[in-house]
Amino acid sequence: MAITILAVDDEPDITELARFHLGRAGYEIRTAASGRAALELISRRRPDLVVLDLMLPDIDGFGLCEILRRDPTLATIPIIILSAWATREARTLGQDFGVLAYLTKPFDPRELVTLVNRLLQPAPPGGTAL
Repeated sequence: MAITILAVDDEPDITELARFHLGRAGYEIRTAASGRAALELISRRRPDLVVLDLMLPDIDGFGLCEILRRDPTLATIPIIILSAWATREARTLGQDFGVLAYLTKPFDPRELVTLVNRLLQPAPPGGTAL
């Protein structure tokens, strides 16, 4: 079964860019344009990783992080924030929610692919992938 990544962003250009580059890297990509749509997709099939924008039309990215982290069956899903909101406070709050990485828009799609590859690699024996 392919590794599944959920890209959540209300800008179709961003989700299509993620779909194209991560798809070329061999990942199955699903997309959602809102927090509620993301939760619906997650309830149907748990993704292996979430790429998440913070500024969404209904449930913002931090709200979605909080919902995922409170559910023991979803709490370990790795999350990468991909947002134009590039403040120190946003990064700190992301760390508080266990976000593994924070990329700011505009972004280099190759950097996203490299980061996803690194986060989804199995940890070496006796060590961690990061």
